[in-house]
Amino acid sequence: QVQLVESGGGLVQPGGSLRLSCAASGRIFSIYAMAWYRQAPGKQRELVASITSAGITNYVDSVKGRFTISRDNAKNTVYLQMNTLKPEDTAVYYCNAEIVVTTKTPTGYYWGQGTQVTVSS
Repeated sequence: QVQLVESGGGLVQPGGSLRLSCAASGRIFSIYAMAWYRQAPGKQRELVASITSAGITNYVDSVKGRFTISRDNAKNTVYLQMNTLKPEDTAVYYCNAEIVVTTKTPTGYYWGQGTQVTVSS
């Protein structure tokens, strides 16, 4: 019943900015960590940024200083603000969330369907 829906992707020129959003809905007791991954054609999926329920963040080196991950726990939503975008940032970006559906179930990991980010002139 849990669903993650991403939005905010699109085409942007190098140096531009985008903000991705991912909203979780459905049967949710609690959300622990949330993260953004990306996957370019022919490449493996890469962890871009993560954030714990307490707001502790982590970033892959290639986006440090340019991307900011944040979350709104009341809305079950995670964001990725992407600034100074580069062509190498082009990929499908996927939201991931560590979710406890009920107190009687173990933690599960859920994925969004992905949103395309293209950085090109």
